[in-house]
Amino acid sequence: MLDSIDNLRGDVARRVQQCGSEEEIEQLRVEVLGRKGQVTLLLRGLKDLPAEERPRAGERLNQLRHQLEEELDARLAVVKQTARERALIDERVDVTLPGTRWERGRTHPLTLVIDEIIDVFQGMGFEIARGPDIEDDYHNFEALNIPKDHPARDMQDTFFVASGHLLRTHTSPVQIRTMESRQPPLQVIVPGAVYRQGDDDATHSPMFHQVEGFMVDQDIAFSDLKGVLTHFLRQIFSQETGVRFRPSYFPFTEPSTEIDISCLFCSGRGKISGGQNCRICKGTGWLEIMGAGMIDPAVFRFVGYDAEKISGFAFGMGVERIAMLKFGIDDIRLFFHNDLRFLRQFS
Repeated sequence: MLDSIDNLRGDVARRVQQCGSEEEIEQLRVEVLGRKGQVTLLLRGLKDLPAEERPRAGERLNQLRHQLEEELDARLAVVKQTARERALIDERVDVTLPGTRWERGRTHPLTLVIDEIIDVFQGMGFEIARGPDIEDDYHNFEALNIPKDHPARDMQDTFFVASGHLLRTHTSPVQIRTMESRQPPLQVIVPGAVYRQGDDDATHSPMFHQVEGFMVDQDIAFSDLKGVLTHFLRQIFSQETGVRFRPSYFPFTEPSTEIDISCLFCSGRGKISGGQNCRICKGTGWLEIMGAGMIDPAVFRFVGYDAEKISGFAFGMGVERIAMLKFGIDDIRLFFHNDLRFLRQFS
């Protein structure tokens, strides 16, 4: 027994010095001092020794256990200190070097304008609704009083996908979906992307953004439409902005109107310095900005509303159009080219 203790003492002392990590030290500790470790097995073997040898062997084993614990703890402290010193060297930071500057992001100009539009309408009590970009024919056209043979469909030629579905041509289908699921009163705006086949040039894009809005309740009149939209336009542009309503036609509103604002570039005069016609408004002093109208009773019948008791108005605007006017941008494609030189101008 005493020879086994001496041999174990020498072997463990050598192995302790060879440990180079905390994991190796812990593994050795379990192997020697654990519940099934070598020292523990020797302690259990004391009962097999002659009675006169047990005290001395037991004392030697206890001394060995304490010595090994001290040596393992001492080696662990050395290993930790070495690891700290190595980390200080490997992870040292030269504070005299210039720092790494992270590129600061910017909010996209279209997002800025959408957020501003939402803020103005929320201030008037409107809520926000969303809907699917992939629509069915019924919600995109028929329920908006545009049957399959209606010539208005030619103005909204779109992209069709499987099963008769299509990429929505306007955000107005959300008006139908909202009225199908809820009863008046309703004050809702619907921002989102829309899709139409057409030219890809400075003023047209096959994908752009709209904000649809509508108010439905009893006794809603055209004067309510004028009040809401005049306030909105003067919040978005300026209080001095002139607002003009012109008769127009939309299949889902009657009467319908186009809304113009006084030209932002010539202050509504139609002329610029030198007496030349303003090229933006082409000398008229007005810029078309959005369309609106009183919701056609036929639309109410599609959603199950009583058109004799309920009235309302709807409007729609192109976000890119407003952004181009606000920021003086002359090419719609700039919004989608992801040119950082362009995007860095906005915050």
